[in-house]
Amino acid sequence: MRAFWMVFFSCFFLAPLLAHAASADEAGQRSEGEMAAIRKAREGLADIVAYMETRSDLFPTRPPAKKRVLTPAQSQEVRDLWGRFLDYQLMLDASWRRLSEREHGQEKSEDAVRFATRYAAFLTRYRYALEFIRLADADPAVRIVLNEPVTEIGFPERSYADFKFRFLHVAIASEFASLSAAYVTMSASAGRSGGKTTLLRQAIREDERYLWRAGRAHGLLNTLRNAGQIVQEGGSKLVFPLQKGVSEWMGQTRVASGERFLMSADQTAALHPRLRPGDILLERREWYLSNIGLPGFWPHAALYIGDAEERSAYFDTPEIRVWLKTQGIADERFETLLQTRHPHAYRLSQQPDEAGAMPRIIEALGKGVVFTSLEYSAAADSVAVLRPRLSRLEIAQAVLKSFDYYGRPYDFDFDFRTDGQLVCTELVFKSYRPEKDRQGLDWPLVSIAGRPVLTANNIVRHFDETWQTPAQNLDLVAFFDGNARAGRAEESDLKSFRASWRRPKWHILVQEGADQ
Repeated sequence: MRAFWMVFFSCFFLAPLLAHAASADEAGQRSEGEMAAIRKAREGLADIVAYMETRSDLFPTRPPAKKRVLTPAQSQEVRDLWGRFLDYQLMLDASWRRLSEREHGQEKSEDAVRFATRYAAFLTRYRYALEFIRLADADPAVRIVLNEPVTEIGFPERSYADFKFRFLHVAIASEFASLSAAYVTMSASAGRSGGKTTLLRQAIREDERYLWRAGRAHGLLNTLRNAGQIVQEGGSKLVFPLQKGVSEWMGQTRVASGERFLMSADQTAALHPRLRPGDILLERREWYLSNIGLPGFWPHAALYIGDAEERSAYFDTPEIRVWLKTQGIADERFETLLQTRHPHAYRLSQQPDEAGAMPRIIEALGKGVVFTSLEYSAAADSVAVLRPRLSRLEIAQAVLKSFDYYGRPYDFDFDFRTDGQLVCTELVFKSYRPEKDRQGLDWPLVSIAGRPVLTANNIVRHFDETWQTPAQNLDLVAFFDGNARAGRAEESDLKSFRASWRRPKWHILVQEGADQ
C-alpha cells in the first residue's frame, strides 16, 4: 500500500495535447462541470492558505529557535488542515486526469477551452502546493505531524515528504513551462473565449504570475530547456484509483452527467414507514463537489419533519397538548402552532414537488434552507437514520425551531457563530440546541480553518464514542450502505454504522479496487 502511494505522489500526469469531446453538447457540459470543480478547489485552497498565514503560532515563517512539540490540539488542527488540503488536491488530480484522457476514436487536437481548463487544474494544483509547502515547511514539529497517516482520506505515513518530492521536482517545473508555452499559442490562435471562461483566464494569469515569481526566487522553474522533451514524452502518468464506471459519475454537481444513486426508490419507499418526525438523516452522494473540503465519510445531514398527518399523530400527547396551551393554541394541535408561527413556510411545506411527492424533509442545500421530499433527499449512495433520545415534546420543539430557519441562505463560510446563513448540519444542530427549557442534543464542535462547526461525520463519531454510555443521545433506525461493486445500497448493521466515520472519504474507491 505504501509503495502504491509513493508512486502516486512521485509520479505526475499525462499531458497529451490530443483529446477531443465526443460532441459539442457533451463537451460543453463536461467543461462547465470541470470548471466548477476547479473553482471550488481553488477557493478552498486559497481559504486554507489564507488561514495558515494568520496562524504564525502554528506555521512560523522561520525555523523556531528551540525545538518544540505541538500540543494535541495544535496537532489535530494541523492534521485537519492537511486533510482538507489534500482533498482539494485530489479533486484537481481527478479533473486533470479526465481532461487529459483521449476519448475513443478521437484524433483531433483538443480545443482551446478544454486545454485552458486542463491547464487551470494543473496551475491551481501546483501553485497551492508551493504555497502550502512555503507555510508548512519551516518547523520540524509541523512536518512530523504532516507525515503522520491521513486516515480520513486513506493516505499513509510520509505523505508530506512524498508530496514535497512531487512538487519540488524539476519535472513538474518543466511541465509547467511547456504547458505555459502551449497555452500562449492556443490562446493566440483561438482568440478570446466567451464569458464562461473569463474567471478561468483570470485564475490562469494569477497562478502563472505566482509560479514565475516562485521560479525566480527559488530556482524551481528554471527548466525551459526541458520543455520540448516534456511535450514529446507526454509528461508523466497519473496513478489514481478512479475505476471505470465510477469516474463516469462525475458531473456538474457530481463532476459528470448522470444522477445514478445506489439507494433505490423501492428502498426509500420501504424506509418511509420506519421514520418519525424529528429523525436525523445522514447522507452520502459519491463524487459531489459539495463533499470536497468537508472532513470524513459522511458529508450531509437533514431533518425529517414528516407531513401534516404524520406530525398530527406523532405529536398528539397529553404533555404536548399542555405545552400547546401555553403557546396560545386553543385547539391543542401542533399543526395549528406551525401554521400560526410560520404561515409562509407552512404553506410551502404543504405543496408537492414537481414529481408530486410531499415535502417531509427540511435541509440546507446550496440554494438555502428548503423543504424537500424524502424521495428527493434520500436519493443518495448511503443513507443512515438516527433518532434522538428525547421526549416527543422536545422533538416537537425542535421541528418548530427548524421552521424558523426556512428560506435562509446556505452558509458557504461554514461558520456556526451566526444564524443568518446555515449549512446542513448547522440546521440540525441549532434546531436541537439545548436551551433553558429543554435538554436538546449537545454535540462537541470542531474547528475548520478557525471556524467552529459540527460535521455530519462527527455526529457519527460522537454516536460511536458514546455508545452505551450516559452521553449517548441517538439511536440507529436504519443504515443503507452503498456497495459500488454490487451497484446498490444494502441495509447494514449497527457495528458497520459505528465504524463508518472512520472510513476514508474515498471509501468507494477501495470497494471498486477490491476486485481489481
